[in-house]
Amino acid sequence: MQADAAQTLSYRGRFAPSPTGPLHQGSLLAAVASYLDAKAHKGKWLVRIEDIDPLREIPHAASAILKSLDAHGLHWDESVVYQSQRQVLYQDVLATLAACGSTYTCACSRSELEVSAGRHQRTCGIHGASQQSPPFAVRFRVPHQTGKFEDCIQGAVPYTLHSGTDDFVLQRKEGFYAYQLAVTADDREQGITHVIRGLDLLHSTPLQRLIFQSLHHNPPEYGHFLLLTDAKGRKLSKQTHARPVDDQQPMKTLYHVLLALGIQRQEIDQASTIQELLEAGIQGWNRENIAAKTNLVEADYWHAEGKA
Repeated sequence: MQADAAQTLSYRGRFAPSPTGPLHQGSLLAAVASYLDAKAHKGKWLVRIEDIDPLREIPHAASAILKSLDAHGLHWDESVVYQSQRQVLYQDVLATLAACGSTYTCACSRSELEVSAGRHQRTCGIHGASQQSPPFAVRFRVPHQTGKFEDCIQGAVPYTLHSGTDDFVLQRKEGFYAYQLAVTADDREQGITHVIRGLDLLHSTPLQRLIFQSLHHNPPEYGHFLLLTDAKGRKLSKQTHARPVDDQQPMKTLYHVLLALGIQRQEIDQASTIQELLEAGIQGWNRENIAAKTNLVEADYWHAEGKA
């Protein structure tokens, strides 16, 4: 098990699903990975429901997700936070970013940007144009930047950002706050110190670190693990018809999740309860084990023999 004396006192991790459907095996794996890393470092594990995009949300999905987490023994340490209830926070952060010159208004359509290879119209706020008439999006002003950040699972991750073409949306034309703004505002306000999440969000990390920099706030430490895929190499998701987890068989599901996360079979074979499985997972958790894996294929774990 990995643990660090300084981290032990202050670790605050989180799992932040979007309520676009029930938990499937890939999203449960993400929940367990963030839970194990938090508990292995004697930290707190929080749950946040990212219900910021009503156009994609499924009715009752949030409650179903929480029910599934509870059924698998993944109990959060503080009250669940819902992004839909935090509009004032996001507006305050957006105003702070605007005041320091990190944002601009942009009425350019997606099709216009595609045709112009990402170059904005002369009337766009990126060129210093005055406030435009709605509808417009609010974008973050990305600098030309080449650098790297240290990922606690992947190691050094290089990145290159291009001013203009990589400027990302903070508030959409419809008025909805965008993911990059909301997640950064929440992580800052909740004091999140570690973000353990799937490799599909690796590209967001330099962008979120830029927001933290503009807010003069230290970013969390990030760690990105390989995604669980189907036999065709596709990320498990609602779009690929990933099966929802079976809340009636939590022992079996957790057993295979722990195998996928690099926990040794002999460490979990003796467990007879959900809590014993999770304790074995905490004791056996090692970021290096998941970093060393070259692939996480659903069939390799869910079709193997194990707990019934």
